[in-house]
Amino acid sequence: MDNTPDSLQPKFKRVLLKISGEALMGDQGFGLHPPTVQRIAREVKSVHDLGVEICMVIGGGNIFRGLSGSAQGMERTTADYMGMLATIMNALAMQSALEELGVFTRVISAIRMDEVAEPYIRRRAVRHLEKKRVCIFAGGTGNPYFTTDTAATLRANEMACEAIFKGTKVDGVYDKDPKKHEDAKRYDSVTYDEVLAQHLGVMDASAIALARDNNLPIIVFSLDEPGGFRGILAGQGTYTSVHS
Repeated sequence: MDNTPDSLQPKFKRVLLKISGEALMGDQGFGLHPPTVQRIAREVKSVHDLGVEICMVIGGGNIFRGLSGSAQGMERTTADYMGMLATIMNALAMQSALEELGVFTRVISAIRMDEVAEPYIRRRAVRHLEKKRVCIFAGGTGNPYFTTDTAATLRANEMACEAIFKGTKVDGVYDKDPKKHEDAKRYDSVTYDEVLAQHLGVMDASAIALARDNNLPIIVFSLDEPGGFRGILAGQGTYTSVHS
């Protein structure tokens, strides 16, 4: 099969890539691992080179997680805002890595931080995508009590994305943790209702419900698999599709 860039016909024209903050840690237990950030940026560039318009949402769990902060006695709203600030730091790191590769990128924050990021204005963000810039949406939804999963689903709907790509440590959705259970079963496809009923942990319930209500497919794949993001867009590779 001819896999040159010109021969690949991506299945989607506009997608949102959701990754966790922990994905940027590499083998460290905390913070950013620059070689890992650069590797993910190369994956994004390889898809961008196919002509696909890309949005990104990156979690902040490698720096601060609001839920864990509130569990340790911090007031939940304050903890969540701290988590949102962590997502902005990750977005700036990814922007730097992408622009080193020559990919024009905009960080768009739901929390106004004009010196480092654009405020979220939907029509302006759509225009960036039309100009083939990567848009990294940071700051969650701008509200406490909502996760970056929900923010990703919200932005994907607002940007009229055709699918959400959820990059994880495993190559799809399993009925239990495959790293702990050898008999874990991987699903090729699963419905939104099955994800909710079986608590499969693809995304939080609010995000799944929002995707279901707008019929937005979620593709769960391994971010650790080299070329995985690009391959799946070309109809190859291993993944789980979440749909109606």
